[in-house]
Amino acid sequence: MQFLRIGDVVLSHDIHGLGSGKPALCFINSLGTDRRIWDAVVAVLRDDFTILTFDKRGHGLSDLGSPPYRIEEFSQDLAGLLDHYGLTSVIVCGLSVGGLIALGLYQSRPDLVRAILFADTAHKIGTPEFWKTRIDAVMEGGIESILEPIMSRWFTSPYRSADNAAYQGYCTMLVRQPKLGYAGTCAAIRDADFTEVARNVAVPALCVVGDQDGSTPPDLVRSLADLVPGARFAVIAGAAHIPCVETPEKFITLLRTFIADLPGD
Repeated sequence: MQFLRIGDVVLSHDIHGLGSGKPALCFINSLGTDRRIWDAVVAVLRDDFTILTFDKRGHGLSDLGSPPYRIEEFSQDLAGLLDHYGLTSVIVCGLSVGGLIALGLYQSRPDLVRAILFADTAHKIGTPEFWKTRIDAVMEGGIESILEPIMSRWFTSPYRSADNAAYQGYCTMLVRQPKLGYAGTCAAIRDADFTEVARNVAVPALCVVGDQDGSTPPDLVRSLADLVPGARFAVIAGAAHIPCVETPEKFITLLRTFIADLPGD
């Protein structure tokens, strides 16, 4: 675990394989989670890649900064981390809001991006009314007040078993995020529309989605794939919004195949 000041925030992050010369991967986590959602994926891939994971501002052990946020702030934070470690030509994997951050990074710093895996995300997510309701609920009742409906979107019914200790752990992860950081990120998603950016992505892209995703359903993710020139699209069976947790083996297989097919590899 490392800490680095980027602009007005200190970001908590992990870096594996720095200086190895191996292809660089960066994983961007979703709203209400921290970088530990990628642990199962990193454990399998860390010997083959240089890997950066981080807690975006307002999440995990990173600073709160000044919410509400803009997606561009998250993208600038990530660019600062990549620049600090001298990482370029990075394969960026963004989950949910992480996909918007990946698009923001590509828009401002295309030199840093070799390819993008968009996981359970879209160019525009939700409506202003939806996000207003979410923000109001969190500010009035705390994140715990929306725990059950969020979890029903994040994970399939079998995973949400009372006997599944991992599920209980992810519930705890959500409710322990800073309320202001969560609400501030909701505002960033509310205000984000990367439709034109998606239409002009000129690097290889893969869009994946859990077949039971209740936050960004398959049809929405397919609409992103239809926008991005040449993008592939894949549905992960038996997963909801966070397939890197629920079905990591399937997620890793798709990612490895995508990377193996990149030009020059």
